[in-house]
Amino acid sequence: MTINQSGWRPEMGGTSEGGAATFTGNRALMLEEALIFEIGSSETTGVDFAEPPKVASKLGGLERARPIGLPGLAEPEAIRHYTRLSRQNYAIDLGLFPLGSCTMKHNPRLNEKIARMPGFADVHPLQPVDTIQGALGVINELAVWLIELTGMHGVAMSPKAGAHGELCGILCIKAALEAQGQGHRKVILVPESAHGTNPATAAFAGYTVEDIPATADGRVDLAALKARLGPDVAGVMITNPNTCGLFERDMKAISDAVHAVGGYVYCDGANFNAIVGRVRPGDLGIDAMHINLHKTFSTPHGGGGPGSGPVVLSKALSPYGPLPFTERFEDGHITLVEEETVGDRHPHSFGRMTAFHGQMGMFTRALTYILSHGADGLRQVSGDAVLNANYILRSLENTLDAPFAKAGPCMHEALFSDENLPEGFSTLDIAKGLIDEGFHPMTVYFPLVVHGSMLVEPTETESKAALDQFIGALRSVAERAKAGDVSLKSAPHFAPRRRLDETLAARKPVLVWKEPELPLAAE
Repeated sequence: MTINQSGWRPEMGGTSEGGAATFTGNRALMLEEALIFEIGSSETTGVDFAEPPKVASKLGGLERARPIGLPGLAEPEAIRHYTRLSRQNYAIDLGLFPLGSCTMKHNPRLNEKIARMPGFADVHPLQPVDTIQGALGVINELAVWLIELTGMHGVAMSPKAGAHGELCGILCIKAALEAQGQGHRKVILVPESAHGTNPATAAFAGYTVEDIPATADGRVDLAALKARLGPDVAGVMITNPNTCGLFERDMKAISDAVHAVGGYVYCDGANFNAIVGRVRPGDLGIDAMHINLHKTFSTPHGGGGPGSGPVVLSKALSPYGPLPFTERFEDGHITLVEEETVGDRHPHSFGRMTAFHGQMGMFTRALTYILSHGADGLRQVSGDAVLNANYILRSLENTLDAPFAKAGPCMHEALFSDENLPEGFSTLDIAKGLIDEGFHPMTVYFPLVVHGSMLVEPTETESKAALDQFIGALRSVAERAKAGDVSLKSAPHFAPRRRLDETLAARKPVLVWKEPELPLAAE
């Protein structure tokens, strides 16, 4: 370890350039933080305990055979450690979160307040049905809204996330085909512009996946799709709007062609935020579509989750949906149908996907969002999301390469590439430069149909002032690259840590902390 006269150390991740450095590595309130293992010692604990009396073990030979190896920290040390780490996180509550295809939008605090009401926050999945009529009412009413907004026939509420919802839809398709004696159909067609989880889900369900190419304007090649259809095709998984940020204008023709050969149409509804209140997937011939509640209906995303991915189903697939589901009787009483053999209410279900009946906290938040917006408000949501994305697209199309800008307006996200950057500069440099500007980078190198892609989704919750600041920052970084500013190659410079070798980190991750060996004393 080397320390210069000002106390700065290279491994601190800061810099000794551009002004006086500090002994601690801190920059005012930007606090340097070591690993928790480097703060405390595994030889101590944060609290002193008296030696316990010797008693006979009740662990049946499962006692720990070696020290646990965790550092002993006092309560203030532990709290400070995790609080300091939290200050190094980027979040939607700090600024615009431009991740394309992720819809990182503001979570209204009204939703959080309702979800924390004791009657909802304290509900237990094993309570008797008669004691949770309110909770079942929330699930049932949300289901009705989702069916109405999508123009579908039924909905499975239990899937826990988008990819889980995809699996639900594919299993419904599989069950329907097997019931028709069509179980020999083993091919799922997936366009190049679909989400990456689509082919993974189909393969996981036992299908062979075949790609369908995109046209020059970034949409599904309808002629290529029709040419591949045949008696071995179980269906198609298509993302609409797709990951190029474009609406699939041939969606109804695609559905008609797939149905004509006996297949089904699965739509990845992750981008429903772009069309909610304006387009009903059921009217386009969709048979199954998952809805990410975090993306369209503002429930927390990622680590703030958990996720929730209800799946709306066509009349043809509804009988094969999973259990459980809610059923409201004429007297207002709601029951939970949990068995396949209960009368004729759901005899063809492919079974359960989860232990219980979904993510109650997410249902509560999503329904609150829907009711607070109303039908007209939800229509405005999609309109504002599309407007914001097109504002970014047109503001930057003369700075960054925009491969589909001439194809007309985009939907909820704008797609750029590094095509017009000078040799030696790439998408990665632009993304790292944005970190120094105080923004989380956009989605990079996805979708794969565009080399060096940069996918930006502003969502509808950002103001024009916020968009202008982001546009200015992205334009500035791009112009630095065009001017040959080599400092971008080592950005970020102002983040708690400098640029990693991301390829090495992905291929050879260091997952276990080991105490560094002390150097031998000089002879």
